[in-house]
Amino acid sequence: MVKLSVNVNKVATVRNSRGGRVPSVLDAVRVCVEAGAPGITVHPRADERHITAADVREIAAWLAPLKGRVEFNIEGDPRPDLLAMVQAVRPDQCTLVPVRPGEVTSEAGWPASTPRAALAADIAALRSAGVRVSLFVDPEPDPIRWAAEMGADRVELYTEPFARAFERSADEGQASFARYRRAAELATSLGLGINAGHDLDLENLGLFRTLPGLAEVSIGHALISRALFVGLDQAARDYLRAVAAA
Repeated sequence: MVKLSVNVNKVATVRNSRGGRVPSVLDAVRVCVEAGAPGITVHPRADERHITAADVREIAAWLAPLKGRVEFNIEGDPRPDLLAMVQAVRPDQCTLVPVRPGEVTSEAGWPASTPRAALAADIAALRSAGVRVSLFVDPEPDPIRWAAEMGADRVELYTEPFARAFERSADEGQASFARYRRAAELATSLGLGINAGHDLDLENLGLFRTLPGLAEVSIGHALISRALFVGLDQAARDYLRAVAAA
């Protein structure tokens, strides 16, 4: 069964645009969990332009009694302060992503040429602390094999290319999906679990949710954007239904 992890970054973006505590990120987490979401994702960046360290601690504390029912996923680049935070709060999963200077959002997965020693040590330390590790990668053979060699538990497939192809035409969407299917089959053969995220929405999930071996999708921007018109509870339920249809 494919699980939905709701990324609440955008709620923090709105809050930070004005300052103060409104809208409350913790209230957003509560609404999504009460709607039935089995996962919450945050991506605390070094500049804290949306999720802050305080948000991470508050969410971790609120989710602690729900351990085993609702998973907490922290995304980010493996910088020292983020790794220390993950070690401190012990989420269910840490998704390590590369960060490019000046990017607004993630633009690509880890290349297979990424130096291995330091990152492999970070992955081993997180796994020793009981944190499942996922590596954000493009749907290509080399980075998937690299992720397996690095000792990751899962890969998160970067899905923006699929989303853009799906927008252009049904044929392009199907052709792109075939690329992801091959990537998923390789990941499974190497013992990796499969997550996915970036620009998945109610339209393209109809196809993407059928990806073989797909365990989790992380969705934030599209879900929060829909919530502006229908409310967060309804938006979360809409996406839960879309994912459950798999």
